[in-house]
Amino acid sequence: MTRLSLSGKAAQVLPLAALALLVALLTLNRLGASDVCGGDEATVGMIVQQMVEHHHLLFPLENCKIPIYKPPLFHWTATAIDYTLGQRIVDSFNLRLPSALYAIAGVILTMFFAASLLGIRGAILSGAILAGSYQYISQGRIGRVDMTLTFFETLSLYAFLWWFMSDTDAPGKRPSKRRLHYLLAIAMGLAVLAKGPVGAVLPAAAIVVFLAIERRWRTLAHLFKPGPPLVGAAIASSWYLACLFGRQMGFLGLQFGSENVGRFFGSLGSMPPWYYIRPLLLNSVPLSLLVPLAVISALRAGGTAHQDDQRDARAAMCARFLAIFWIVTLLFFELAAFKRRNYLVPLWPAAAVMLSWWILHRIVPRIGAVAYHAVIATCLFLAVVNFFFIPAYELHSCGVPLSLAGTLEGPLASLEGRSYGTQSVSFRNAAAEVNRLTGNDPIFIYGFNDANEPFLFYLGRCAPPVSGKLSTIPDGYVVADANAWGRRKHPAAGLHAVARIPYRHADLILLHSEAAAASPSR
Repeated sequence: MTRLSLSGKAAQVLPLAALALLVALLTLNRLGASDVCGGDEATVGMIVQQMVEHHHLLFPLENCKIPIYKPPLFHWTATAIDYTLGQRIVDSFNLRLPSALYAIAGVILTMFFAASLLGIRGAILSGAILAGSYQYISQGRIGRVDMTLTFFETLSLYAFLWWFMSDTDAPGKRPSKRRLHYLLAIAMGLAVLAKGPVGAVLPAAAIVVFLAIERRWRTLAHLFKPGPPLVGAAIASSWYLACLFGRQMGFLGLQFGSENVGRFFGSLGSMPPWYYIRPLLLNSVPLSLLVPLAVISALRAGGTAHQDDQRDARAAMCARFLAIFWIVTLLFFELAAFKRRNYLVPLWPAAAVMLSWWILHRIVPRIGAVAYHAVIATCLFLAVVNFFFIPAYELHSCGVPLSLAGTLEGPLASLEGRSYGTQSVSFRNAAAEVNRLTGNDPIFIYGFNDANEPFLFYLGRCAPPVSGKLSTIPDGYVVADANAWGRRKHPAAGLHAVARIPYRHADLILLHSEAAAASPSR
């Protein structure tokens, strides 16, 4: 009897472990193959450099001047990982590693929640959906804060549902409701430290709307009992209070001015109202096309007469709450003037559970188990596509030509240690040449048309931009875009060219001031 029991448990755990390993393979496969070519990722990388390489853990500055523009939980995670591994230099791999680990943890968490709600088939289906989601896997391979936010927002949603359902559990299986309340508060606090107040606002709004629809006013009041909310607020406000008491008003101004209020009301730009239609429906075809159908079905599930089974009723209720979160999140970002497709990433774990519920409770009863197996097969096929395509597309973003042969050959080339091709958009080689020629002398930059953050990331030190009269440049070197240098309107007395460094279509020109040349140290 014990052997049968153990073998039965192993049969349930093995597919979940296999899915977790699959997601680990998808996120870690050639994670550092492509250079850091995007401005946003490079900006995060410069902050992580300040923490790991210069030990500025609380108030790091981008390029020694600009305050960190997101709360630092992702950066702290990266720093903790690097310290644990003994890594003291930030590169493309360890910059992206926290996102990959949060993505893997998010899949494990989602499968665990789905198992408690939908059983083993729901857990397998949820994990497979996330493995097949292009947006979820691709964002788990980028050194940005979005996957950190996704994990803690997801944890807060599941913690709330566990807390909400704990009263209906059998006494022997009932977890401590107070512990779940604290878990909810801590998760929301950490979500704020991941990306700002939105990390708590969206889960909280979904909870309030859900409880109002269910007319559970006493339950809503119970959420505000002292203790957990105070702990959550303390965690959420900890870094902001450190900025306040440390008189780092520049950090607070950037956080609340540009990053929160400014983005919402359009000071950073605006996008049309239909912006999210394409990323919402097409970010992970065909799965992303099915999610709105699951949302509609979940919203209509309340009060249906056929839900006599308590487990089915609980599953429908949870799906309804996750659908409300999906809609609240979409409406919030739709109302915001500034829009970005990666804002939708936190929807995917909730969508995976909703889709699993919809397939198991609405589709399978109508057309049979073939629907379940078809979705699993589709997700595994999409996971294979993600394995080959996403790393190849990342390299393409850095200038490597995208081809079917190169996409399929990529994993083999990685195993053999062969080159991935020329990453012509990368600043890595140019920055290395500048560092070789300049030693430890000061560096300034001039006339960069493209984002200068990737160059600064690989430079690994501060290089303030120069504007106005070039004659005012202090002793040191200037790295100038060749086209901008040719179009300059101000005289460049005291500067002479040292080297012309190849970079894409416009080379970089390294200039040296005569004052620096006359310095005894040179």
